[in-house]
Amino acid sequence: QVQLAESGGGLVQAGGSLRLSCAASGIIFSDNVMGWYRQAPGKQRDMVARITPGGSTAYADSVKGRWTISRDNGKSMIYLQMSSLKPEDTAVYYCNAVHMRLAHYPEQGSWGQGTQVTVSS
Repeated sequence: QVQLAESGGGLVQAGGSLRLSCAASGIIFSDNVMGWYRQAPGKQRDMVARITPGGSTAYADSVKGRWTISRDNGKSMIYLQMSSLKPEDTAVYYCNAVHMRLAHYPEQGSWGQGTQVTVSS
């Protein structure tokens, strides 16, 4: 059974930093594209950052240059280092794992429970 467990969310002031972590189990981690998505109240869930098994990354325009996604294949973990946080980054952040054969269809992958990030102004 696939399990994705996020941690590291919380309340931070604008301009601050947080690091999110996601521990994966029940999958062959090195076969999966991993990603972070977020959903703000009343909005759809959007991609924030993704990382392939080989380490190639993609970011939403809104976070480019501010945030960094990374993965540790030996620990089956991914991380999202978030800096220069803004109030508009407030959302629930979800970890996603999808087999690389389905890389274009993350919705067919697995999701964590989410972790709340709140940025105060």
